[in-house]
Amino acid sequence: MDLKTEPINVLGTPLEPCCGRYRTGFFRDGYCKTDDTDKGRHVICSRVTQEFLDFSLSQGNDLITSRLEFDFPGLKEGDCWCLCASRWKQALEAGVAPPVNLLATHYTALEVVSLEDLKAHGEIT
Repeated sequence: MDLKTEPINVLGTPLEPCCGRYRTGFFRDGYCKTDDTDKGRHVICSRVTQEFLDFSLSQGNDLITSRLEFDFPGLKEGDCWCLCASRWKQALEAGVAPPVNLLATHYTALEVVSLEDLKAHGEIT
C-alpha cells in the first residue's frame, strides 16, 4: 500500500473522513491527512469538548474564534476537527483530551501518542 496515495488510520484500515460539516484537515479536504509541510501534524480526528477548547485557548491556541482568512470557522462543543497530535497529547496529560474517531485518525498520530490512549478516548473503534 502506498501511504501517500492511500492513507491509513491508526487501526490499519483506509482513512475515513473526519467530518462533513467543516472542511477540516491540513489540506481542508475533510481528512486528517498529513505530509512533511504539516508541521503541526493535524492528524487526530476529534469531537471537541468545551473543556478542551478552553484548555487550548489557555495554551495560546484559540480554536473558538472564526478566522475566515484561514478557512477556519471557529469551533464549538460537539464539532469535529483534525487536531494537532501534540496538542491532543497535552490535553491528555491535563485530563481534558476530547473523544477521538479512530477510523478518521491518521496512523502518524502513533508517533506522538499511543494506540492505547487513543482507544481509551475512542468514539469509534
